[in-house]
Amino acid sequence: MRLAVDTNILFSFFWPKSALKGILLHKDMELYSPEYALEEINAHEREILKKSGISPKEFKALREDLAIAVMFVPMEEYAGKLKEATKHSPDPKDADFFAVCLHLDLPLWTNDSTLKRQGKVIVLSTGELLEKEEFQSIFIPG
Repeated sequence: MRLAVDTNILFSFFWPKSALKGILLHKDMELYSPEYALEEINAHEREILKKSGISPKEFKALREDLAIAVMFVPMEEYAGKLKEATKHSPDPKDADFFAVCLHLDLPLWTNDSTLKRQGKVIVLSTGELLEKEEFQSIFIPG
């Protein structure tokens, strides 16, 4: 399954016993995010350490695992879609995610319901992914 994934979903990768970590690492998942998301994770390292209770060493190892699990797309690759993405994104801060979706023709995996307030990019929450029959075999161990 191919999806663009927002930073808040990626943040959950650092929480111990996160159910989303298993989804993010699943072999059938092909995930994309703007390179900006990795920069955002690095910028929030202290907050992530505090909220997750992991050590700086664990953070570094998990960030490396995340960089393997998710293809972080350089802005040069989707820059041509930023103007259109800015028009459609309900939140200008999320325009890069929309641009990646438009560039690669992907739905966006996010739990931010405000991003559904547009009709250009399909936006799916974790709950909606889990409900889809075609995704059951990926998300639910059988």
